[in-house]
Amino acid sequence: MSTSSDWITVGALADGFAPEAFILPNLADLDGKTFALHFANGWQIEHRFEQDALSWKAADGHSTGTAPYRATSVRPGLYLVDFIKREDGQTWSVSLVLDTVSAAFTAVIGRMPAEAQTREGLYSRALAGKPLTSVEVEFLHGTLDRPWQPGLCPHVPTSELVGLRNLYRYSPSEVYEHIYLNQRFYSWQCLKGVEQGLCDTDRCDTYKIADQLYLFVWREKIIPTLGLVLIDLQQHRSDGKIFGYAGASFDEFSNFPVSSYCQVLNQTEYPDA
Repeated sequence: MSTSSDWITVGALADGFAPEAFILPNLADLDGKTFALHFANGWQIEHRFEQDALSWKAADGHSTGTAPYRATSVRPGLYLVDFIKREDGQTWSVSLVLDTVSAAFTAVIGRMPAEAQTREGLYSRALAGKPLTSVEVEFLHGTLDRPWQPGLCPHVPTSELVGLRNLYRYSPSEVYEHIYLNQRFYSWQCLKGVEQGLCDTDRCDTYKIADQLYLFVWREKIIPTLGLVLIDLQQHRSDGKIFGYAGASFDEFSNFPVSSYCQVLNQTEYPDA
């Protein structure tokens, strides 16, 4: 069992998750397809998918690029696309929930803190009114191949996971528990694996994508980490990724897939909620 000093880097976590991981296959469904993403904030960015890479081009010409990607699906007509975007010397994690059933999407854009930010103590961040985690995340919504209008994206923040205690088996050797406390925080513990015995309570965001299907995003404060999964309570599956610095040198990133078989342990209902 881990002791209080056994925190590991995201790169070491990726190594622990890799053997016999229950990873969903990288789908070829999107090969050759192009989607025009119309963002609620006015952006228009075309994404074209090929076998090994996707390319993007903004309507105003200010953003273009190509990157390898991973595409998976936990429900028919719904795709989770994940890639790393490098532009103007910056690196972002980009995850797209492409909902072809509703012709809508949600984009999750994450960024790791600079080295100086990681040196800030939790106490000083708390007194300054900052989130305890220095990992940044932004949620953007829009429509696929049609102009944006308010109300066309059905993905909305939800409290439906609050009170749920869920078990996630990512591989024969990696097992975690989540307890969803409220819409801003959840608690996790590693029951089996490279982080066995470690636990924490971290910031989170939850969006309802469809019936019993949720986009869950968390940001850890001890080791800068961005986690993102689609949780399907009907199929008892989750799929997503974990992103962070591979080591302690802040010059390399780790962005690795995580998929699980999940089961509800119990549901707590609060009488005064």
